Amino acid sequence: MGEHRHYRHFVLGVITFGGMLNIADRLILSIMIEDIKHAFALSDTQIGLITGFAFTVLYVVCGLPLAWLADRMSRPLIIACAIASWSLMTALCGMATGFWTFFLARMGVGIGESGSGPAATSLLTQTFKGHELGRAMGIYFLGPTLGTAAGLILGGVLAHAVGWRMTFLLLGLPGIAFALFVFLTVKEPGGRPVPPKVGLTEGLTAWFTGVRALFANRVFLAASCAFGCMIVTGYVFATWLAAIMLRGFPVSTADVGFYLGLAFVLGGIPGPLLGGYLTDWLVRRDARWRAWLPAIATLGCLPFYLAALMSTHFWTFLGLFSCGYLVFLVAQAPTVSLIQLAVRPDERAMAMAVAMIFNNLIGQALGLFLVGYVSTSLTPLFGIKALSWAVIGVSAAFAVPAVLFYLYAAGGMERGPLKTGNGPASAEA
Repeated sequence: MGEHRHYRHFVLGVITFGGMLNIADRLILSIMIEDIKHAFALSDTQIGLITGFAFTVLYVVCGLPLAWLADRMSRPLIIACAIASWSLMTALCGMATGFWTFFLARMGVGIGESGSGPAATSLLTQTFKGHELGRAMGIYFLGPTLGTAAGLILGGVLAHAVGWRMTFLLLGLPGIAFALFVFLTVKEPGGRPVPPKVGLTEGLTAWFTGVRALFANRVFLAASCAFGCMIVTGYVFATWLAAIMLRGFPVSTADVGFYLGLAFVLGGIPGPLLGGYLTDWLVRRDARWRAWLPAIATLGCLPFYLAALMSTHFWTFLGLFSCGYLVFLVAQAPTVSLIQLAVRPDERAMAMAVAMIFNNLIGQALGLFLVGYVSTSLTPLFGIKALSWAVIGVSAAFAVPAVLFYLYAAGGMERGPLKTGNGPASAEA
């Protein structure tokens, strides 16, 4: 059954919907930033800590152990537990009484989400063959895009209708039912290498040995660093754009949620698909396009973002942002497939966990905090435009090293077209 084409597509659909819930629960906060800021009298720096650092702390601490389990236990079980955990903690955000209780609830969301991504990408990499993987990853990354749109649209409408506290409850609790659905319907595929059963000491030794091996892998390490820097240009806009719109245009929270969600859909649906299909086509000519394509996309999105932030016309602002977001998302499918194919099959969940640590430490914790800090610092000079300058400045500052890391990763790969198999990126990707 696991090898049946329709079942494989079913698994892809379920995992993609899980990714949608993941980002929806993570980003509903962005549409309610201004309400929460006023409710608790917070600064942009404190908002940056809540949106970035709070989420990342336990994500980083729990990510590697959960990925180690995902390489050895049922990945559908781990995904289901992760979904239930982050959904519950999202609901608890609605019960926060101040900065620190909100901070702790967001830490709990990070614990849950740290377990899903590595297990999901590892499961998909085994479910789909190498020449299909780019398209599968492209479809998988529709989940975060649709989740962003759903979180913004539903979050905006609900926050306007019932307030931000009830919004967290209404969007968090349904995920627990979906977690049960995942557990009952998605099965572990056959043919997976089974690591030998060992004691605690031997297991810890093997764990540290595996982590050291990943950090000695040039392609993997460079791609992971590139992933962390590249994602800044997505995270900072997805998190802060609603606040920019509310400060710069005469619109309500509900309007911002709807129109910004629409912009994310218009750019976000074709972006991952284009990235996936382009990757599968280009690597047949030269495998290094898995690194070159995201490097081009990372730089290519910045002019659109800058033009959007400079615009004073609402619809021009949305259109330019949507174009930039489309170009940005072209980078995701080739980046994740490069990371997965750079390592052995039994290392893929761990590899994705390490990559997501880079992603969240750099892209979420550092990137979002820097935007808040720079915005607070620039406000005396630029007023309400300070946040816009902070967002584009931080994005550009991380885009340059992202490109350099991608080029370094490409330098460690074999020249020539894709070769099928289960080896590392230098042989397969």
